[in-house]
Formats: sequence, structure tokens, C-alpha cells
Amino acid sequence: MHKLILLIFTVSSLSLSAQDGWTTLFNGENLDNWVQLNGKAEYKIEGDAIVGISTPKEPNSFLTTREKYGDFIFTCEVKLDPDLNSGIQFRSESYQEYNKGRVHGYQFELDPSSRRWAGGIYDEARRGWLYPLTTNPKAQEAFVNGKWNEVRIEAIGNTIRTWLNGTQCANLIDDLTPEGFIALQVHGIGNHPENAGKTIMWRDIKIKTTDLESERWDVDPEAPEINYIPNHLSDTEKRTGWRLLWDGESGEGWRGAKLDHFPEAGWTMTDGILTVEESGGGESRNGGDIVTVNTYSNFELIADFKITEGANSGIKYFVDPELNKGEGSAIGLEFQVLDDKNHPDAKMGKNGNRTVGSLYDLIRAESLTKGMPGQKRFSANGWNRARIIVKGGHVEHWLNNIKVVEFDRHSQIFRALVEKSKYEKWENFGQIPTGHILLQDHGNTVHFRNIKIREF
Repeated sequence: MHKLILLIFTVSSLSLSAQDGWTTLFNGENLDNWVQLNGKAEYKIEGDAIVGISTPKEPNSFLTTREKYGDFIFTCEVKLDPDLNSGIQFRSESYQEYNKGRVHGYQFELDPSSRRWAGGIYDEARRGWLYPLTTNPKAQEAFVNGKWNEVRIEAIGNTIRTWLNGTQCANLIDDLTPEGFIALQVHGIGNHPENAGKTIMWRDIKIKTTDLESERWDVDPEAPEINYIPNHLSDTEKRTGWRLLWDGESGEGWRGAKLDHFPEAGWTMTDGILTVEESGGGESRNGGDIVTVNTYSNFELIADFKITEGANSGIKYFVDPELNKGEGSAIGLEFQVLDDKNHPDAKMGKNGNRTVGSLYDLIRAESLTKGMPGQKRFSANGWNRARIIVKGGHVEHWLNNIKVVEFDRHSQIFRALVEKSKYEKWENFGQIPTGHILLQDHGNTVHFRNIKIREF
């Protein structure tokens, strides 16, 4: 009688498992469905968990699934030593043509440090941080050191969302990699023997690839959406007032700063990229600056940019094209776009106030983010994101999701800075109630895309 009840219970459990569509990725017995890539850190089985062990002088190690996954919901539990950094790769790849087989792709960050970005999304060996938790402070409290933590990843179409212990961390829109393997990372510890032998553990590793819409969790409004698809507006962005400031193919909505039409030369538009052409480094001597036809007062602006070696440019706002009718650029507040390493302007001005992300010639860009003192993130070879927020007198510059400048343009402190700068001669500089947005021609090749705005 007891055997019959047990048999019925077992069959019912198996049926339920088949019906709910979840697949267990670790069978609790061996690692036959996994393969190790890159580093040689040890992976072993202890009870119901996979255990990774840190190893000196080894690069990042990855225990990867043999199967690739596109759309899915993934869950597991993880516990790691507080001195380690780790992550869970997904939609990731490895092939010899890319960096000699280095694993690359999306990573669910596991960060027990004081920075507390666990649950954010890092693009391993490719673009770097896509979704740090700088704009989602609530999520920074989700990870618990020394305890088992519940991980959830929803990758469906171009939406990628993460949760940690029930708190939503990331809310990303991106379509660079539609599918790939899942991998458990043991991060390299370099030549630090004091960190050798420390562990990270994963258990209850499951995935679901069918009927995903019914399993989706609600989005937390405190996890803001970040969209990396060029020249694209998501449904959420449309609903919250965003619009493209450049349509990705024409000069509509823009004109030369000293013209009544878009420049006939000096700017090109190809494959959704707006490029100011090289002309020897002269300021506004080729196609010239371009400005928006409309003016703006309270707004949030996003613009992605990519420099070339030694390049100089800028994104200006509160621009009054009437202030400077002579040679040179139109006048306004400027988010500096610059190759700090190779352009001499980075060493001019005062105390670095002409470096990339700075309020040009006035306030130096530096990290204002908790856990990253003095640092700012910038790619000299890839795309970078400028974000400018203006609400009344309050202004912020963000560079690659790190706040780097904050000031009040109506304050005495701001006016004092202007009085000691190259802008001293311009009356009410930076304090006009409304103005144009400008992309600068400084005679160097710089690319722009994904220029969008919402007004408050």
C-alpha cells in the first residue's frame, strides 16, 4: 500500500514538472552537461551544489552549458565568499575568431563589495557595464553576504531583466546577442594567494524556455529602463515622453548654428550614425556646429558618441546662436567630448575641467557614485553614453551611467566659476531660460547616434 502511494506521488510530481516547463540544468551527480572554458579554476560537486574555487594566476574561468538558449527565464541560488567577485553569464559565446576564444556576453553581476552592484548587467569582454545599479539604489541592498541568494534572469526578445532575492535590479533593452550559453564564473584573482581557495556555490539551477509570458514578473518602477538599441524608442520610453531628437537618417529638426538649413558638407549620415568629418582640428570651420531647430528648458537628453584618436567635440545646451556670429563655436554650456589621453585640451583649463564628461572649462568630471570615488568610465574605442538632466537650475552630467558633474546654474558658485573662465565676457552665460542643443564641429571625426530627449 505504501509503495503504491509513493509511486502515485512520484508520477504526479514528474507530471507536474513536465507541465510547468522548467528544466534542471544540474542533475546533482556530475557535470556531463557542462564544459569549462578559459581559466582552470576548480569546479566540483558538494551535496546539491556546484562549487567553484578561486585559483591564483588563472584568468576568469567559466563552466558553461553545452546547450545555447535564446528566450528563457533562469533561476538559481548562489552563495560566495565576500572577498570574491563573480557572475552568471547568459546569451554568451566563445569562438576562436573573437579574442582567441574568450568568453564574452551578458553577465548577471555577483558583487559582494561595498559598491554593491550585484544583480546589475555587465557585458563580459565586450562593452563593459550596461546596467550598473547607479540609477537603482534600492537594488543595491538586495544582495546578502554569506547567505544563499535567489537569482532570477528574464531574457525575452530584446528585454533583459534581473532580480535578486525578489528585488528587481536591472531593466535592460538590448539586442546585440539573441542567444548563447549560460556559464558559472570563477573570477580571476591575479597573483593574490590570500584569496586562493575561496568558494562560490550554485544550486537549484533551473531554466524555462516555453510559455514565458505567463511566468513574467511585474516590473518595478524603481528599476528604470535603459535602452541600448540605436535610434530606437521602446514602448516604455514612448509612454514616458521620450522622442528621438535625431531620426537616424536625415537632418530634419536640425540646422547649422549659423545657417537656416542643415550644412551641405562636413556632416554625414550612414547606417544610423551621424558623423562630423575630419578637417584638421579647426573649430567650426568645415560643416560647422549643428543645433536643434527647437529650444529646450527642462529636459533629459541622451546621446551616444564614439571618438577617434585625438578627437575633440562637445554636446552643448542652453545655446544662443546669436551670441557669437564670428569665427568659432556657438556659445552654451558644454558636455565635453574628448580623447583625454591624446588631445592637449585635456591638460588645459584648470584641474582637468576640460576632460571628457566635464562641464567644459568650469567643472571637472569625476565619479559622484557611491563606491567609485574619483573614477569615471570611458571607452576610447567604443560607444559612450552622455546623459544630461536639467530641472530648473539643477544640472547633472552622466557618463556611461556614472554621475560625473552636478551643479546649480543659477547659484553664486556657478557665477563665480564663469567669472574665472573663458566665458566671462558672455552676459548671463548658462543662465538663459531656454536654448538650443548643439553638436560641435571641432574639426575631428566624432560619431553620434541614439540622440533622444524628454521634456519635463
